[in-house]
Amino acid sequence: MSISVKNLTFAYSNHEVLHDLTFDIPDGTLVNVLGPNGVGKSTLFRCILGLNSNYDGIIEVNGKNIKNLSIRERAKEVSYIPQSHAPVYDYEVLDVVLMATGADLKMLSNPGCSQRSRAYEALERVGIENFAHRMYTHLSGGEQQLVLVARALAQNANTIVMDEPTSALDYGNTMRVLSCVRQLAREGLSIVQSTHNPDHAFLYSDKTLVIKEGRVAAYGSPYNVITSKLISGLYSIDVEVNSLYGDKVRVCVPVKEIKRNREEIGKDGIDANI
Repeated sequence: MSISVKNLTFAYSNHEVLHDLTFDIPDGTLVNVLGPNGVGKSTLFRCILGLNSNYDGIIEVNGKNIKNLSIRERAKEVSYIPQSHAPVYDYEVLDVVLMATGADLKMLSNPGCSQRSRAYEALERVGIENFAHRMYTHLSGGEQQLVLVARALAQNANTIVMDEPTSALDYGNTMRVLSCVRQLAREGLSIVQSTHNPDHAFLYSDKTLVIKEGRVAAYGSPYNVITSKLISGLYSIDVEVNSLYGDKVRVCVPVKEIKRNREEIGKDGIDANI
């Protein structure tokens, strides 16, 4: 298993955020973590990354207990892509990606040919090798996020954690980033990412982990897990899950908006049954 979480419980002071979470993420799997704000998604990720270490339970990454690993050892097992990245200095894209190879270097040493080759290869895998010598801050939000994906690849870890990686992106860049991430999972990487859009889980994920009130509410294939009842209860909004293209695609639609749109179309003299 790429990630194994057993009986994970975590609290900030006296406020318990995660309650007895247990799940496994197989190798080569893309898992979407779904749940409303404040249920502990980011806290879960911080525990997996070893940033929150005072938890109860066991977290193993690639068969290794995360608590027993040094920072350098953790960097070789799992990489992290945040929601956004605001660098202090204006680095070239290649330099941003090279920063991920630090776990292989000694103190005050410079990246060698092998690290540079790995960085270029990571840029090629994401399809942005032509960005190598552009300035990172001159890129669009979607392009910057692809650079962060390349940086995670250059880190050479088999597991990638992504915290709402498309939250600030437009529609086109969102689709490009998620498509790239799905392809990386097909190539054997294990990726766990949080999202607020259940449609993304239907389109791209192999499994969906649903967290409600700090507990695992459901875990499995998105087609089995994501139902009208679950999404309605999760977000306190009446939702229908509809099937398209012979059930090749499913989408969540708010029932209230469907009814209102039908009424407005009817008032305008247009057939409300279209």
